[in-house]
Amino acid sequence: MLRLDSISKLYGVKVIFKDVCCTLSGGSVSLLVGGNGAGKSTLMRIMAGLARPSRGTVHRADVCLGYLGHATFLYPGLSALENLAFWRTAHGLGLGEGELMSMLDRVGLTAYAHERAGVFSRGMAQRLNLARVLMLQPDILLLDEPGTGLDATSLALLRQEVRAARQRGACVVLISHDLQGDVPLADRLLALAGRKLIYDGIPAAFDGFATQKGMAAEGHPCCA
Repeated sequence: MLRLDSISKLYGVKVIFKDVCCTLSGGSVSLLVGGNGAGKSTLMRIMAGLARPSRGTVHRADVCLGYLGHATFLYPGLSALENLAFWRTAHGLGLGEGELMSMLDRVGLTAYAHERAGVFSRGMAQRLNLARVLMLQPDILLLDEPGTGLDATSLALLRQEVRAARQRGACVVLISHDLQGDVPLADRLLALAGRKLIYDGIPAAFDGFATQKGMAAEGHPCCA
C-alpha cells in the first residue's frame, strides 16, 4: 500500500537520513521512532506527499490518505461542526449533519459542536483534528504524535481508533511521544538513528537488537 525506495532527505549539505527502504501494508500499525532531530516528522511528510525526498521514490496505492500533523488545519472562527462541514465539502464527502455530529461524538466533542474552535484547548483541538481525519475513513492513516495534549480518556479513545483502523484494513503509521503506551498497538517498529533506518521489525525484538548493537538504554530511539 505504501513503499519507500531508497528515500534520502538533505537540507543543503546536511543529511537528515538516507537510503530508507520499507514496504507498509494494509491491516497493520507501524510505530516510527527516533531521537529528536532523527527526521521522523520529515519522513512522515514525505510518506504523505507533503514534502519531496532529495533522492528516492515513494509509491502509494491510489487510495484515500489521511494525515494528522503538528498543525491542526482548523479554522478558529468556525465552530467544531462548521469545521467538519468545511472539510466534508473540500473532500467531496456525502455526509449529512447527523453523520458529522456522530464524528464529534466519537471524539467526545458533541457538547461543543457549536463552540468556535479558536477557544478550544490544545487537547480539544487535537480531538477535532482527529475527527477531521477519521471522517475520511482513510486507507493510509499517518499520525504524527497524535496524543499531544490529550488526557488519559482521550488517549484511550485515540488508541481505540487506531485499532479500529487496522481492523478495517488501513495502513497506519504512528509517531508517538508515549512509547510505553503505544508500543502495544504496533505490529512493527521502524527506528531512525544515525541518519538511517537502523531497525525494521517486531517491537518485542528491538530491545535485544539495541543491546546487541551496544546502544545505551537512554540513547536508543525507543527511549528517546
